[in-house]
Amino acid sequence: MNGLALGLLVMRLGLGGMLAIHGLNKVFGGGRLAGTARWFEGLGLRPGWLHARLAAGNEIGAGLLMACGLAFPLAGAAFIGLMTVAAVTDHRGKGFFVFKGGWEYVALVAVISAGLVSTGPGRYSADAAAGWRLAGPGWAGLAILAGLGAAGVLYATATRWPTQAASTAADGEVPG
Repeated sequence: MNGLALGLLVMRLGLGGMLAIHGLNKVFGGGRLAGTARWFEGLGLRPGWLHARLAAGNEIGAGLLMACGLAFPLAGAAFIGLMTVAAVTDHRGKGFFVFKGGWEYVALVAVISAGLVSTGPGRYSADAAAGWRLAGPGWAGLAILAGLGAAGVLYATATRWPTQAASTAADGEVPG
């Protein structure tokens, strides 16, 4: 067994499995989709019910694509987009370190995803079995642009931060 191919397989399975399980937790975890929807609403992503489903579906789908090494640039773009949205919503303003809620973790996942798209999924992948060679700097650049672009569009169209009056009223104060 080739060391590089084995290393890529292990990284794909770890990263893809982690994201797929993360998505499944949004659906079947403690709060289920309703709790995930409330959490997204709290982050300013509205409507929460839609974003809960989109995020869970994207995480499960991208995780499985990454783990299988199938349509690899698409998987990488989805990872980059998901991590970008997480960085600017849940992790924004909390610094770098993840133990303080910072963006360290999501940045690492996005960077590793881009790096994997550049190297390709390896010999033990669905792309290799299909004879697809969707790897290299150009594919990585495309995945980065697509991921950042999708995140930007989602963020611009779905973020609804409460107004000052609504925020004050929610805190129990009567707006002045």
